[in-house]
Amino acid sequence: REPEIYGSLTLDDINRMIRDWAGGTGVSVETIHSNHEGDLVDAVHRAGREMDGIVINPAALTHYSVALRDAIAGVSIPTVEVHLSNIHSREQFRAHSVTGQVAVGIVSGFGANSYILGLKALLELKNSKK
Repeated sequence: REPEIYGSLTLDDINRMIRDWAGGTGVSVETIHSNHEGDLVDAVHRAGREMDGIVINPAALTHYSVALRDAIAGVSIPTVEVHLSNIHSREQFRAHSVTGQVAVGIVSGFGANSYILGLKALLELKNSKK
């Protein structure tokens, strides 16, 4: 997709980058990708039972998925929303995030590094609660 907006890394490249970073910190990660809203809702619910936090890039669902928003709101673990591009510097409709309303924070505009920054934020949040 539009490398001038999203960069040239593949999903496999990004997932490898996430696993490499997490491995260096002792954090365990699971990466999931789906274009199906219900699959993502199910993944959020599963994470709520099995994980300490969620880093999510809801892509276009960011702007309209009340189902994904409600799933995030319904789990008792923190969620960080991430975006490769700066959603606030693009079309006006992209600046509105229904999912971000229930996230602890949003990282946007740092390319694939947005995922690492989101993971760092979750780790800091978890460590601050110890």
